[in-house]
Amino acid sequence: MPFEGDNMMGVKRNNRSAALRILHEKGEMSRKRLAESMKLTPAAITKIVGEMLGEGLLLEGEAVSNGTAGRREIMVRLNERCCCALGIMINIPAAVVSAVWLDGSVIFSEELAIERNSPAEPTVSRLCSRLMELAEKHGIKRDSMIGVGVAVRGVTSQDGRSSANSFGAFAEAGYPVCDRVEALTGLRVVMTNNVRALFAAHMFLSHDEAEGSQFFLRCEYGIGASLSIDGRIWHGVTEQCTEIGHIPVVRRGGKPCVCGKSGCLETIASPTAIRDDALERLSQEQTPVLWKLKGDRAPEELSLEDVLNAACSGDEGAAEVVDRAVSTLGGALKSVIYLVDPGKIVLYGRMFDNPYYLSRLLSEVREGVDAAHTVEIRPSAYNHRLEDKAAGLLAVEDFFDNGGIR
Repeated sequence: MPFEGDNMMGVKRNNRSAALRILHEKGEMSRKRLAESMKLTPAAITKIVGEMLGEGLLLEGEAVSNGTAGRREIMVRLNERCCCALGIMINIPAAVVSAVWLDGSVIFSEELAIERNSPAEPTVSRLCSRLMELAEKHGIKRDSMIGVGVAVRGVTSQDGRSSANSFGAFAEAGYPVCDRVEALTGLRVVMTNNVRALFAAHMFLSHDEAEGSQFFLRCEYGIGASLSIDGRIWHGVTEQCTEIGHIPVVRRGGKPCVCGKSGCLETIASPTAIRDDALERLSQEQTPVLWKLKGDRAPEELSLEDVLNAACSGDEGAAEVVDRAVSTLGGALKSVIYLVDPGKIVLYGRMFDNPYYLSRLLSEVREGVDAAHTVEIRPSAYNHRLEDKAAGLLAVEDFFDNGGIR
């Protein structure tokens, strides 16, 4: 295990980073309280705060009493509008280009359609072009941009610079996303996969809730997950930690998966799989309630919500499809509970807004799990509201990690 020291610049960066994160999470506070939180001397914190006030990263607020007669302390806070981050979320069937302030507030956001297996170069070029057009349109000055965060579908390279396997978003594997976005925008770029970006955004906005260990499960088009240990996201040796959607659950005869294998969890339990399986059974005999819900619509116009509503209303055929998916996903989550022992399991996706589906999933997960495992399982407080923030917040996190030094 390598052990390294840190030079004075590194110490300065780490102290500034700690100050920025504390003020982001706790809100405004006095220099004295900030020094106590960081376990630094008043002189050290005065220097750090003075530098960041001069750079516009912090602002001074009101003077408040510290409980001692005649003594008042001036509050300091993060200047959340001093600079902003740009973001590109690459997914199917759409990408999102956006910009956020340092607190995650959205400046602009726009969806652009992405066809499956699109050529990477023209796709990334189009996204970058539109991103910079929107930044100019919204009056964002170049010197206020701290960088671009990119969240890409699938698996990234071990150095976090390329898309190793986009699971159908790009036609090519190994596309150098960061290099190309840096060349096209002239800005620093950081990247991770889309699910980790959503989880990082959830933790960034949840403040104290980010402490401890959590397992983040996203079910939208497919199934993805991410794991945090002591508040930090774990990537794994090959950047494929918690690829739960691609665990093989059918040994033979499974359906093909977007990852290139067959019989993955995603082919049974994802929202897409549930809907497709129900449509395969669609008939007046097998799925009478779903058939009635369809009415004059074409079968492909039926949604996952229609399938769940039919199952909830007593449609046995639809219920069998949902129960198979719930049983399979619940089994995977039980494995997570016993292997990882997380403090929380956070659910992200529109299907978790459905009371029928959520109650069945929670019941399935609890069945067979002993009372000692008291993990909290609930939808994210920001459920399906992070796609326009997550990519940009990657750049904000990178900025904070670097102590606000560009």
